[in-house]
Amino acid sequence: MEILTKILIGFIAFLHLYFFYFETFAWTTKGPKIFKQFPKDLFPKTKAMMANQGLYNGFLAAGLIWTFFIENETWQNNVALFFLNCIIIAGIVGSYTVSRRIFFIQAFPAMVAVGFLLLS
Repeated sequence: MEILTKILIGFIAFLHLYFFYFETFAWTTKGPKIFKQFPKDLFPKTKAMMANQGLYNGFLAAGLIWTFFIENETWQNNVALFFLNCIIIAGIVGSYTVSRRIFFIQAFPAMVAVGFLLLS
């Protein structure tokens, strides 16, 4: 169970590293291909805003990666729970304000990881 939990946390950290890259560096190139419902002229106008949002995803990924280097198991679990819950809240807000898909891409995997973390 512990190995599966770490794999889930690593997967979620990887996802947020990708979100960081996408929002910070590829918003104007890949964004229009992924968010086809948005007008194309919106992407250059929102580039700085998305880069800021990308940084937040980078910080979430960094927090989860940090947990792999914490030796004390209690602190490791507490830090992981904190960052996973931040991701869950962000995913719920994103699913409400932007797209319901965000819940399944962002919040749901973090919820599963929290469940495994609490069971291990």
